[in-house]
Amino acid sequence: MLSSNLFFMISLAVTAIPLLFGSAAIILLIPHLFGMQVSEKFSYGVVRIALFLGFIMGLVLVPALAFVEAGSIFIEEGTWFGYGDTQFKFLFQLDVPAVAYGVFSIAMVALVSAFSRRYLHKEPGFHRFYALLMLFVLGLSLVSFAGSVDVLIVGWELVGVSSTLLIAFFNRRPKPIRNALRAFATYRSCDVGLLLAALSLHSIFGTTSLAQIASDISNGMYDAHESGLLMLAAFGFLLAAAGKSAQVPFSGWLPRAMEGPTPSSAIFYGSLSVHLGPLLLLRTAALYPGSSWISGATLVLGMLTAIHGAIVQSVKPDIKSRLAYGSITQTGLIFMEIGAGMHTLALIHCVGHAGYRTLQILRAPSLLHDRMHLEQMLGHHVSPALNEKKYQYLIMPKALYRHALERGGFDSLLRHHLVGNIQRIMCRLESIEKWGSDRLADALLTPYLWIVNVVRSEENAK
Repeated sequence: MLSSNLFFMISLAVTAIPLLFGSAAIILLIPHLFGMQVSEKFSYGVVRIALFLGFIMGLVLVPALAFVEAGSIFIEEGTWFGYGDTQFKFLFQLDVPAVAYGVFSIAMVALVSAFSRRYLHKEPGFHRFYALLMLFVLGLSLVSFAGSVDVLIVGWELVGVSSTLLIAFFNRRPKPIRNALRAFATYRSCDVGLLLAALSLHSIFGTTSLAQIASDISNGMYDAHESGLLMLAAFGFLLAAAGKSAQVPFSGWLPRAMEGPTPSSAIFYGSLSVHLGPLLLLRTAALYPGSSWISGATLVLGMLTAIHGAIVQSVKPDIKSRLAYGSITQTGLIFMEIGAGMHTLALIHCVGHAGYRTLQILRAPSLLHDRMHLEQMLGHHVSPALNEKKYQYLIMPKALYRHALERGGFDSLLRHHLVGNIQRIMCRLESIEKWGSDRLADALLTPYLWIVNVVRSEENAK
């Protein structure tokens, strides 16, 4: 049993981590919103202090795990709001995945923030980058320590919005804007699954507390006709995880997300953001004990994604695309590990791959510079030892080679059937809104104009 003092310290540390990052984001956003000029030293100082204190709080939680007897403890920080018998509470969970991913994500963000100070020096969006970085790590901390699906959704959306804005960081060019909209549309479409899962769990159990739901499921406290809603929730979690982690057929947005600055590519799509899908599945695994359906679907989805990523990666000519599809391949393998029930291995794989891929992406610009410098010194291009095109034909059938060149056709699928449909719906809604506002303006202005004309006519008569 935890003592009251130890539980208080753990509660204080878990609550302080998101509060630190939220406060830092507000401090950085206020000058940006009001057009105030602040120095780069100020923005980086705020970020450095928040990350340092957050990392210390995370380290405090590491030895606290030794005193957690049941594997996890839940911390309630009050009620968000309630409706009837349904209560939306601020619930946090402390266990090994939460501490491991939470502390590691803070360390990775600190590394990238230090790298970005010189990389983005005198860049117009310097302060905006660090504000979005704080929003991102705030979302990560909420997802990592979430004790309920409601808190998880808040963190999930913060990560999605900040990631999208970072893709469109160079907003004076049209290509980053288009790629950001594609990623955002994919996120929105797949996040419907997360909302469906939350609604299903609320309908069955009257709460989204992960501990309460897991206890009710283990005790069989739900009716047979509610098992369909439980499977719907499982499908919703899998859909949301697939979209966030660029699984087949939603893999097309990840390589295009590299339009953002190198630090955001490293932190968002190389390491942390792309691993939120496996973290979601690990977070909700206790809700579906012995469910062969969700395990099999996760295994097959990961296998297809890993094969697709490996094939496409082999034909990509640029280093960033190779790294992007390498991340897709590894996340597919992590999905396979989760589907096979190897949750500890999946967590270790997430942390190891995230650190390795971050360093690779941060190294990519200087690697290209070093190659150009080498070619200038030699006076000719450095050609590969083996002709890659011929090599691909030797080891790969033409059908697979064409599949690799076309990225499996998933880009066209998303563009025409997902993103395109969403854009058409938005355009139609915009036209309806414009028509309604015009009619409303006419209805409101007609009596006013009539009164004005009457007054003018009376004045003219006088």
